[in-house]
Amino acid sequence: MKSALSGLLVAFSLYSTIPVPEVKWEKSTMRWALSFLPFIGLIIGVIEWLWYAFCISFDASPIFYSIIASVIPIIISGGIHLDGLCDTCDALCSFGDLEKKLAILKDPHVGAFGPMWLMVFLLCEIACFSQLYKTPQFLLLAIIGFTVARATGGSKIVFLPCAKNSGLAHIFSENSDKNIVFFTLIFEAMLFLILAALPIFNVDNSIFISKVLFFVVLVWYFIHNAICKRVFSGITGDLAGFFICTTELIFLAIPALGGMIL
Repeated sequence: MKSALSGLLVAFSLYSTIPVPEVKWEKSTMRWALSFLPFIGLIIGVIEWLWYAFCISFDASPIFYSIIASVIPIIISGGIHLDGLCDTCDALCSFGDLEKKLAILKDPHVGAFGPMWLMVFLLCEIACFSQLYKTPQFLLLAIIGFTVARATGGSKIVFLPCAKNSGLAHIFSENSDKNIVFFTLIFEAMLFLILAALPIFNVDNSIFISKVLFFVVLVWYFIHNAICKRVFSGITGDLAGFFICTTELIFLAIPALGGMIL
């Protein structure tokens, strides 16, 4: 019980801006820490739902709703995963060798390509939220993506080999109970996705959209695995953050497009 609580505090202290008591980072406290990463996404999802309800109640404009909705995950997470997105885009666009790509990921400075793709990402998020505000029948599936993305992204840290013997990914990988954490995270991802789909079961085309969403995320999961292994020789914290951000966007885009087309 103490290890679980310590793991929860470690996860929240690193991956969120939510104030929690300080816990010493050691193997006993980090053993199951990654298992609690999805709960940060759950908090983001709850706040997103409350924000949507507030805007609907006061007839807010779609652009006002969508910009704040895109900012909420950054406020809660501190932007840690967006940093990974930015660094990974810089590395991929460098077209350098393995050493150069890993050096770019480690470099605290940002290049030209990272901010450009970060801007594209945020504009796409705003567009998706704006469309979901207009056609919200699949909104619940969209906002549960913040939880599922963290569950599947966290699983990569204990599933894939680390690209280097340093960094946060390596620390968590080495100190985690890998088998338990991996299966716990996958179970959480499936559970939250099912719980999100059940309330909209009677909505037209909800089963179809859920299947498409599951298929696309599953394909992206293995494509990202291949990128990590072939391009970077393993996983890093930045690559995990890149996956979490892009998976969140997939969860926003498919329900948004589904609500618009179907």
